[in-house]
Formats: sequence, C-alpha cells, structure tokens
Amino acid sequence: MNDLLKLAISAHGGMDRWNQIKSVNVQASITGGVWYVKGRPDVLKNISVYAETQNEKLIMDFPGQNKKTIFEPKLISIAESDGSVLESWENPISSFAGHTRETAWEDVHVAYFSGEALWTYLTIPFLYAYPGFVTEEIEPWQESGETWRRLKVTFPDYISSHSREQISFFGPDGLLRRHDYKVDILGGATGANYAADYRDINGIIVPATRRVYAYQGDHIVVKEPLLVAIDMGETNFNDK
Repeated sequence: MNDLLKLAISAHGGMDRWNQIKSVNVQASITGGVWYVKGRPDVLKNISVYAETQNEKLIMDFPGQNKKTIFEPKLISIAESDGSVLESWENPISSFAGHTRETAWEDVHVAYFSGEALWTYLTIPFLYAYPGFVTEEIEPWQESGETWRRLKVTFPDYISSHSREQISFFGPDGLLRRHDYKVDILGGATGANYAADYRDINGIIVPATRRVYAYQGDHIVVKEPLLVAIDMGETNFNDK
C-alpha cells in the first residue's frame, strides 16, 4: 500500500475500523441531468440504500412502491418489498448493448448503473486496499486553493465499476475531494465526482453530498450541466 492510500484510509477512519463493518444503510436522494436524458428524472429521488461492504452487493428500496432492486455484478433482480423476485437479468451489462445517448432506461439499467456507482462511492478509499487493486500516485493537482494528491487506481475484473481505470483526488487532510472516471456503459462519458460535507458515522468519515460533472481534455471540468446530484441523509455503518 503506497503512502497516499495509507493517508486516505487513515483519514476516512482506518482499515481496522472498516474491517469491523459488514454493511451500510443510507437514506438518499439522487437527481441530475443524466436521469432526464434517460427518461427517468425522479426514479431515485427518495430511496433507501443497503450495501454490503466486503462483497459487491447493493439493494435500493423504493418507499411506497412495493419495489426494490438488487444489484450484483452478474445479476440484477427486481423484487417486491418482501424480497419476492419479480424479474431478474443475468449478465446485466449486456442489456446496454446498442444504446445511444437518447436510449431510455428500464429498471435493469437504473439498477446496474446505480449499483456499480453507489457501491464504489460508499466503499472508497478502503476499496482500493482490496485484493487485485493496483494503485499509483501520479502528479498532484491544483484546485480550490489547495494541492490535491492524486491516486490512479486500476480495478480488478471481479469488481464492476464505471471503468477499470479511475483517479481519486485527496486533499491535504487525506479526505477525498474529487473522483474522476469514464462510464463504459455510457460510451465512455466522463465524470468528475466532487465529494463534500463530511461527517463521522460510526467511526467512518464520509461525504454527505456528491456532485458529478463532465470533464474534457486533461481533466478540465465542465460545470454545466450538473449530471448527477447525490444527497445522503441518515446513514449507518453496521458492524459484523
């Protein structure tokens, strides 16, 4: 583990504390331009999220709709609130084949895109110490009057995320400031994901808000439009 990753993990609560945690529950609202483009503007406006922390699995519950989606890399399920499965898709990434920017999303697409995204966001930076990850500190970045150290991360094949190579930017305090990636299932669309409003939840330091914009060229952010807004309310990390 390189020095930057050690600093980041310590700043977010430490690996010893993280290894005690089994899952996380979050009340969230997710909006932004992407959802309008895909014909689902309010689909994630108020949801309950449950994610395992040591295994890639994420469940989104839709209050008042008797519906939940269950994300795993090789299987998406749509179920009733009691867990009774209504539909399921094996190899769900194949459901994006042939999509264009204007292709409307069904529940399987919402579940897969949101699942791979949220699970990554909720487990960074601890995720980067999991088996198979390759990390390398690259040249620093100047933004918002600070010098941010940057970690280039290559994801292993067993993890589903937006892209195999991603870059995390950490402030002088070691906390994540920004997270850049390309979204493979959106044809390589770029994302610059800003994390803010940190709080201590059960010994883990996490951002309450995330704002995602496109970037171009050498990671120059395009501030309009706002692609995704994530606001996290009540959050709990659950011990084993």
